[in-house]
Amino acid sequence: MTDPSVSGQRVDDQAYFDEIVTAATGTLTGDEVLLANISGERTDFIRLNNSDVRQAGSVDQRTLSVDLVEGRRHTTGSIRLSGERGTDDARLATLLTRLREQRTLVADDPFLLYNTEATSTERIERGSFPEPGAALGEIRLAGAGRDLVGIYASGDTYRGFANSLGQRNWFQSSTFNLDWCFYLRADKAAKNLYAGFDWNDDAFAAKVDWSARQVKALEREPISLSPGEYRTYLAPRALEELIQILAWSGAFGLRARETRQTPLLRMLVDDTTLSPMVSITEDTANGVAANFQSAGFVRPDSVPLIVDGAPADALVSPRSAREFGVATNGATDGEYPMSLALAPGDIPTDSVDEALGSGLFVGNLWYLNFSDQAACRTTGMTRFATFWMDDGEIVAPVNVLRFDDTAYHLLGDHLEGLTDTAEVLLDTETYDERSTGSLRLPGALVGAMRFVL
Repeated sequence: MTDPSVSGQRVDDQAYFDEIVTAATGTLTGDEVLLANISGERTDFIRLNNSDVRQAGSVDQRTLSVDLVEGRRHTTGSIRLSGERGTDDARLATLLTRLREQRTLVADDPFLLYNTEATSTERIERGSFPEPGAALGEIRLAGAGRDLVGIYASGDTYRGFANSLGQRNWFQSSTFNLDWCFYLRADKAAKNLYAGFDWNDDAFAAKVDWSARQVKALEREPISLSPGEYRTYLAPRALEELIQILAWSGAFGLRARETRQTPLLRMLVDDTTLSPMVSITEDTANGVAANFQSAGFVRPDSVPLIVDGAPADALVSPRSAREFGVATNGATDGEYPMSLALAPGDIPTDSVDEALGSGLFVGNLWYLNFSDQAACRTTGMTRFATFWMDDGEIVAPVNVLRFDDTAYHLLGDHLEGLTDTAEVLLDTETYDERSTGSLRLPGALVGAMRFVL
């Protein structure tokens, strides 16, 4: 955590970043090229337990990362910025000196690729949500008489890119994220998430009402189901876990495709498809991640990854672009989506219980892993509020189940439909800094999901 002000005045982070990089550019020697990225946030957070505040505070921090290039050799490093020019200039000068020394010891990088065209951009998204105190009032009111446990985080995150060739990019967004549950006892809790750019009282109230209904149902005696296949509704938070394990394992990246390590391999070699109801995009235009990449390449507003159940484009990082001789579309080095969106279907969201009829309502999954990655088969556990429903009504909570099934069933021939609205799911990770990853996902109605334990 750093002091963001100088003489009591808040630093203009965008202008400050430009000034620091401009000054550092004047110190370069020979044919050096400087690539610089800033990552920062101004976040207010409140942790709650038993509907009371247990911790509250704010984080105001920024990290400068640089890549010092000469020819095909380059070295990288980072510093925390204090907001005081003299201090930060000195820190950066020391870092650049060390990187020059290290560069003499490294070999040429055959896959080095960075943007040499000055493609400057600016995008600032202003959200609309309550100040922390007002938000706390709403949250505590929702938790009155219940054990509400969770964390509320809100504020700005920003990313910037600059290089010594004159390019400047800036992205800033304001978001809120309430990750909470109504806790009952043991492993029984009704977990929920409310996140986005604009707070809506009615939308929050609807989520609170649904969680209240769930936690009341959790008071009933739980039932145990035998292994087998069950008609199942996967809520957006449950579907998120399935999509994330695909994303992080390279399902949508070019390198995983070319090296045949993608979990969607059968779609490439056997012409296997998902359901024609499934269309997935990297939806940068509607996400909270920057619309540019750390090597300076600007990302398109949208990249189609799966269209009508069939593979489409891949996410291509600069390094993969160099290695495989194609154009980059500004993907991260890991080639995982930052703003993934699954197109909604036609099941009315407000009538999911009726569409399910009799079967399992699964709100959350966890402990996911591949049981057969080449077949895109995953295994994991149900968690928190999982219910058996009959004729659209909750009968009883269900004790923990383990599933083992393939995406070619869950998002393929067993998929009966998707809800007609998609929920904004912001990544709740805060290690080092707030994540800017996001997903927009509907719920999924699966005709038969395989449970093994």
